[in-house]
Amino acid sequence: MKSLNRIVMQRTSRKWLEELPLAEMQAAEISGKSGRRYNFQTYERFRYPKHDICEGPFEDHDGLVRKFDIVLANQVWEHLDRPYAATRNVLRMLRVGGYFWIAVPFLVRYHNAPVDCSRWTARGLTNLLIEAGFEADKIRSAQWGNRHAALRNLEPDWPPVYDPARDDLTNDPDCPICAWALAQK
Repeated sequence: MKSLNRIVMQRTSRKWLEELPLAEMQAAEISGKSGRRYNFQTYERFRYPKHDICEGPFEDHDGLVRKFDIVLANQVWEHLDRPYAATRNVLRMLRVGGYFWIAVPFLVRYHNAPVDCSRWTARGLTNLLIEAGFEADKIRSAQWGNRHAALRNLEPDWPPVYDPARDDLTNDPDCPICAWALAQK
């Protein structure tokens, strides 16, 4: 079952990511598991909150910062108490030229798992990434949503399952459901 909230984000992100030399990249994913679908050289998953990226970059057994070519964060930044600190820590974990892909909700219901703290538009994500140290000209961001999807997010069964017969994927820039970005160090 596909979530209505993620259809367009997944299509666009897949296109962006497949432009990269994925087979040569060492990847880390913070929560989620969407990165498993890509043919990375290596792939490691760090589950939040067990691994709290707000506390610092992930380290090896010798206390050295783990380095990656790409870090993925799908639908987790809204749960972080300190997303700015977390984004700075991701930047420290990236090799020069490495990428950070992040996807977050905007107009979706509160989901306290374990906490629910923040929401971003594409512009808000871009600003977060710039404030954390990424260069503005090395950030791509987008958002998607519409009023129909916003109403579906108020239904009792959440998140809404995509129904191609009834769900319109037309984008309304004034009603974003989710936002995502790809930033290069």
